[in-house]
Amino acid sequence: MTSNKHRRAPNTRNSSNMGVCFLSVALKKNRALADVPKGHFVVYVGEAEKRFVIPISYLKHPLFQKLLHRAEEEFGFGHGMRGIRIPISEQAFKSLIHRLNEMC
Repeated sequence: MTSNKHRRAPNTRNSSNMGVCFLSVALKKNRALADVPKGHFVVYVGEAEKRFVIPISYLKHPLFQKLLHRAEEEFGFGHGMRGIRIPISEQAFKSLIHRLNEMC
């Protein structure tokens, strides 16, 4: 009989799961996000760390996944913020959001 205690955890580093895993870790750090509507999450952008509430559907988009990967490399998962910090200028982020809105 085989024991389940030696079974490896699934790899969450692939691109389809990376965003969800990253978001899950960030949100577990702070449950004080009561003003965030269901189906959305918070990101902080730019040097001033401007707060944006964006749809979870963006996690599926390859451009947004690329940003999450950069955020993971620069800030890691345990940075203690109230949301995810994105290493991009506020203007570039607004431009990306505009493009994502047009595509979705």
